Amino acid sequence: MSFGAIEERAAAAEELGFHSVWLMDHLAAPGLPDADTLEAWTVATTLAARTSRIHIGHLVLCDAFRHPALLAKMAATLDVASGGRLELGIGWGSVEPELRAYGFAPERPAVRAGRMSETLDILRLMFSGRRFDYEGRYYHLEQAIGRPVPAQDRLPLHVGGAGARLTLPLVARHADWWNCPSYAVDDLDALRTQVGGARVSTQHPVALAPSRSGRDDVIAVARRRFGSWGGLLAGTADEVAAALVAEAARGVELCILQFSDFAPPETLARFAADVAPAIRDAAPARR
Repeated sequence: MSFGAIEERAAAAEELGFHSVWLMDHLAAPGLPDADTLEAWTVATTLAARTSRIHIGHLVLCDAFRHPALLAKMAATLDVASGGRLELGIGWGSVEPELRAYGFAPERPAVRAGRMSETLDILRLMFSGRRFDYEGRYYHLEQAIGRPVPAQDRLPLHVGGAGARLTLPLVARHADWWNCPSYAVDDLDALRTQVGGARVSTQHPVALAPSRSGRDDVIAVARRRFGSWGGLLAGTADEVAAALVAEAARGVELCILQFSDFAPPETLARFAADVAPAIRDAAPARR
């Protein structure tokens, strides 16, 4: 997707009252290695400069791509520049072919989890504004300090994933938000018992049919596009609203949606008019 198309969608989402816009972080788009893929942080920074209210996040930043001290500096700078609108989503990210293609040595899951735990430690230390030493297995910092600190009193850290052995312990220890991926939403209630005090968000592919008569065709296209992702919400506005209201009743406070038609402004407007009011009435207030 071109930057102009992304900017158009972000502007429409802000005008329509959406809470946030979320970006991916890849050096090459999964499944589309020859397509143009814009760098995630540059896009976020530019969107922040061209909007004024909507929050901006990544689902998720790939831990391997940036040293944690640099990432902390980037995050604090963007949060200050945007007036406190950054949502910092981080995870293992990427896939082995992408890592190999760009010179990142793939690591065993336990190593990636250990490295990401240190990243999350360092982010919080940098955000404190206090000078610190850090001696980990993967990172060593001496008399480091993060200034400026983020504009938000506690810059929200979002960690996504559903692995009970490695990922969820990281969520419980570090995260403000746990993002339950689409493939795991059926197990949400069981998994959330393992995430400590983290607030819960979900991600869903969404296909919004313009009417009941066109419903089956829209669902068929969405199923072809999203394949085995899981968590597809598809149907009329009333059907999609009912599914999201049911999710809010399970304690989900934020739903991150990937629209099957790539979210042109007219789809966002229809969602805002026909789906969002029911969700707002049912959802717990964001603190």
